[in-house]
Amino acid sequence: MTNKVAIRKLPSGVAGLDVVLGGGIPQFSLNLIAGGPGCGKTTLGHQIVFANATTERKAIYFTIIGEPPIKMLRYQQQFSFFDHDKVGKAVRFVNLADDAQAGGLAQVLERIITEVRATNPAIVAVDSFRSVLRKVGATTEGELLVEDFIQRVALHLTSYEATTFLIGEYSDESHDNPVFTVADGIITLKQSIARNSIVRKLQVVKMRGQGQIPGLQTMRIGDDGVSVFPRLLDPTETSTPDEPLAHRLSTGVEGLDGMFGGGIPNGYSVLVAGPSGSGKTVLSNQFMMAGLEQGEPGVIAIFEKRPHDYTKTTPYAAAFERFVKAKKLEILHLRPLDLSIDETLLAMQEAVARVGAKRAVIDSLSGLELALAPTFRDDFRESLYRMVGGLNSLGVTVMSTVELTDSFIDLRFNPHGIAFLTDAIVMQRYVEIDGELRRALSVVKVRGSQHSKEVREYLIEGKGVLSIGKVLKGYFGLLTGSPQRQP
Repeated sequence: MTNKVAIRKLPSGVAGLDVVLGGGIPQFSLNLIAGGPGCGKTTLGHQIVFANATTERKAIYFTIIGEPPIKMLRYQQQFSFFDHDKVGKAVRFVNLADDAQAGGLAQVLERIITEVRATNPAIVAVDSFRSVLRKVGATTEGELLVEDFIQRVALHLTSYEATTFLIGEYSDESHDNPVFTVADGIITLKQSIARNSIVRKLQVVKMRGQGQIPGLQTMRIGDDGVSVFPRLLDPTETSTPDEPLAHRLSTGVEGLDGMFGGGIPNGYSVLVAGPSGSGKTVLSNQFMMAGLEQGEPGVIAIFEKRPHDYTKTTPYAAAFERFVKAKKLEILHLRPLDLSIDETLLAMQEAVARVGAKRAVIDSLSGLELALAPTFRDDFRESLYRMVGGLNSLGVTVMSTVELTDSFIDLRFNPHGIAFLTDAIVMQRYVEIDGELRRALSVVKVRGSQHSKEVREYLIEGKGVLSIGKVLKGYFGLLTGSPQRQP
């Protein structure tokens, strides 16, 4: 059996990016960071350089014709990854503008080779080639000169065993450029515009020798620099219960556990669907409180209200605050209007890890949809598929609420066709009986388990506590909302 050549992987220093890359950046590889203006190419390049540069393994960051290092560093030092102590020692910034003006690409290449030979750096970044193209002229001949220049740079830097990053403004139509063939890794950045929303996205087009996560990943630029939100969870962090039916959790509502056939199976995802005011949040609060009282920490993700306003509307306000202080409960307020499913899932994953959560509540999916950037609303169903799967893999029992408009001509479980994504469904609705509007509840589905088929009346008492009432017998047409007594 032939032994494999071990390829060391360098950390990118970018949250979430190593997962997308398939473990990190291969050492001695040639990588291209491409994208339009304002996508975060330079910030990403700096973040990788500062994460790996040391006094023993130095880095050189070349700039060509573009903004001078003093101006570039003025802005880059605002990020937390920037280390002033490394500048000039572990990281050298070299501006090649004079070389480009005096001798063109030939002199630029010679200067790069000279600097690399003198320093023997472990990391080299060259930023950017769009300015080079403008210098030689945006013509076919100029493009050929740039392509030849890039290939020569790649050849020399590879021979010096440096991990290299070429940063340039390339459009989607320029993937036939020879540099895309030469590169070992290709990372493209883009900005997706939908209505008034702009979302940054990253794609690892190519990474030789390892399996990267395909597709577009959401990214943000914040105080810590670039952050990437992978579309898939790290499989090593999942812990789905092996036998969910062997252990059941109480809903906190007397009578409802029996309708479930003994409680909610451990690790299941439960959807509570109903119209406005039907008590979806009330039920989810009782579910969470039941777990906290039994020593099961929890996480609540909310979108419409702030945590203080949210707890004011529940009879468990004082208890919730007590558990929050004890770090047994975390209430996440996720409200930016350009949110993505992957950011939501990552935030919940981190909160679950912080408190050791066994239960989670999403209140509500309707609010989540409104908080998403328009570009993610178009594939809301597919996004929820990833989210439900990701949350189930965390080993927690999840209860989600969703707003449902009462329809008296058909039976709907949710407005997005996502019933198949959940393990159990509780449907709430209003019915008119004897000139009075009453609330009715039924357990529509519990995967792999027997459950009650009854339609039962339920009450929400003055203190905001839900209780199960009698079976609504002696009527037909309950699901129409206007039932009639049977003869």
